[in-house]
Amino acid sequence: MELIRGLHNLRPKHRGCVATIGNFDGVHLGHKAVLGQLAEKARELAVPVLVMIFEPQPQEFFAPEKVPARLTRLREKLRALDLDQVNRVLCIRFDAKFAAITADQFVQRILVDGLDVRYVVVGDDFRFGHRRQGDFEFLQTSGREHGFEVGRRDTFSLHGDRVSSSRVRHALEQGDLEGARELLGYVFNMTGRVAHGDKRGRTIGYPTANIYLHRRSVPLQGVFAVRVAGVDHEPLPGVANVGVRPTVGGLKMPILEVHLFDFDDDIYGRHVRVDFLHRIREEKRFDSLDQLKAQIRADEQQARECLGA
Repeated sequence: MELIRGLHNLRPKHRGCVATIGNFDGVHLGHKAVLGQLAEKARELAVPVLVMIFEPQPQEFFAPEKVPARLTRLREKLRALDLDQVNRVLCIRFDAKFAAITADQFVQRILVDGLDVRYVVVGDDFRFGHRRQGDFEFLQTSGREHGFEVGRRDTFSLHGDRVSSSRVRHALEQGDLEGARELLGYVFNMTGRVAHGDKRGRTIGYPTANIYLHRRSVPLQGVFAVRVAGVDHEPLPGVANVGVRPTVGGLKMPILEVHLFDFDDDIYGRHVRVDFLHRIREEKRFDSLDQLKAQIRADEQQARECLGA
């Protein structure tokens, strides 16, 4: 899969494709259905599949304090798209200059001149251009004028309700990891690089791999039974805390801390993926390190039972 970073990196070789546009946060089953729909059209027209995304996501640009927690950071999103018949991802920086582009300019500069798009699939509620002036009907009219087809994104439902990023987020907030897995089509995970921490866990007998998530907020918090890929040949079992460490002073930004069972190798600098398999409890503050240590011991035992480790 080819990543095209910014409109200035579009080249003549990128002209001619089928495309879809959106946040693709989580790359869940609804997204996968759209990508399957797009792949069929790509085979029919013998052109590549392109997904257009934005960084930051539009909501994050316009209302950063109110935006819900992301399911996937850019790296995680790209990895998921790479597995779903996507040939190219065009990642556009969403800033004040881009937000000022009119709907007409979006169609002419990006879809026509930049991509020579043959087919675009979007949802009924799709809006684009300055002050959201472009909609599905506008895009259809533009398609007839410029010679590309516009398809309607099919609704994908599970258990009677539409699959959406908001629905996945709600499942994670409730600690329903199995429900989230059903909606995503895979086990929810977060990735990051193992960094040096304050070594406090080592002093109480529970060394942790500290993974700074670089997110204002996360879609789940608490203590979980996990498996960690990227450390050894097979994913390793462990217990993880996602939160702000209220017992030992607290943090402004959430951090992911993982204690791997029966493992003490140096893994600083490794890029790992943490799969969340079972929720054990919510994060809470303890009055002493002894209480915290006793609770971690109980958490480890429960996680080992969940994972058969």
